[in-house]
Amino acid sequence: MNMERTRVCLIVFGLSVMLQPLRSHAQNSGASRANLQQTSSDRDGQHDFDPLIGSWKYRLKRRLRPLTGSTEWVDMEGTGVCYKIWDGRAQLDTVELDGPSAGHIEGLTLRTYNPQSHQWRLYWANSKTGITDPPQVGEFKDGRGEFFAQDTINGKTILIRFAWTNMTSTPHFEQSFSDDGGKTWEVNWITDQTRVPEAADKAQ
Repeated sequence: MNMERTRVCLIVFGLSVMLQPLRSHAQNSGASRANLQQTSSDRDGQHDFDPLIGSWKYRLKRRLRPLTGSTEWVDMEGTGVCYKIWDGRAQLDTVELDGPSAGHIEGLTLRTYNPQSHQWRLYWANSKTGITDPPQVGEFKDGRGEFFAQDTINGKTILIRFAWTNMTSTPHFEQSFSDDGGKTWEVNWITDQTRVPEAADKAQ
């Protein structure tokens, strides 16, 4: 009888040892599911660009010959309109700029929001080429939006960064290039926007 009890105890002990990794795996799987749920519940940024909807005046500073050591900048001014699409999950932003020595720029930016990744894609094109640049991909954190892409300039692969701040007052935008993998950045395009009152506001 004692031998039988001993055999039963050994079997129970062996099963407990065998099942322990399964319990650990189940706990880890539960943690993984929790992490996935946390990721899927990241902040909803689909209205991050809503403050840009409407009409604007632009002031632009543009560096000539980026990534060549040039410190020559030109100033431009212009106007633009940002249109809401898909209830704010996309925008079409148009701009037209002129400068006494910098010529004429007509451009547009299409912005689309991915609710699964909680990220934006920004597509820029200008009227001279009609070609959409590779999308800048990113998101807003603590009031600052950063968006990145890889492109080729003068035969060299570079990184491009778009940065948006002051969205709810006087939106500020900077474009920067990096030719060393993001270790250093050179700003080459700066715009500040001032809202133009709508016609109904002007009449009041």
